[in-house]
Amino acid sequence: MWNSLQQNPSRIDYYTRYQQLIQNYNRETDRVAIEQTFEELLKLVKDLSEEDTRAVREGLSEEHLAVFDLLCSSKDNLDTRIRNRVKQIAQSLIEAVKSQLQQLENWRDKESTRATIKSFVYDYLYSEDTGLPVDAYDDSDVDNLSNIVFMHIYQQYKSANKHPYAA
Repeated sequence: MWNSLQQNPSRIDYYTRYQQLIQNYNRETDRVAIEQTFEELLKLVKDLSEEDTRAVREGLSEEHLAVFDLLCSSKDNLDTRIRNRVKQIAQSLIEAVKSQLQQLENWRDKESTRATIKSFVYDYLYSEDTGLPVDAYDDSDVDNLSNIVFMHIYQQYKSANKHPYAA
């Protein structure tokens, strides 16, 4: 479960549910409460199994799914055309960022290199060619999401080849 959470921070609710179940189990001493907690634990396992296959259903790798989830987190009702466009953006953005990171040594250690990557993410998401669809995302969305995606990259990518998704 920890690896799944580390790869995609939007899965924190599964970890929270798991922690709550363990706490409930440890508190309860009667048979009915323990059985109920066990049923909830089984449901959590089922939900996790479904989440583990979601990347395949979306046609994305775990690496790209994490960014896709971040880009869609504030948008509940994206139509299929826009969702597919956002999937493409998530994939191409991460690959472009990794290309940039290959040119930078210890990119997280220097403010200037962090700023370079942060600016790159913003420009990429704002661009008419590579960016988020303007019919679904406004300027404030792009500003907010570029910060969120940058933080994800900062936390996950020590370098272009050192990250939780590396094979």
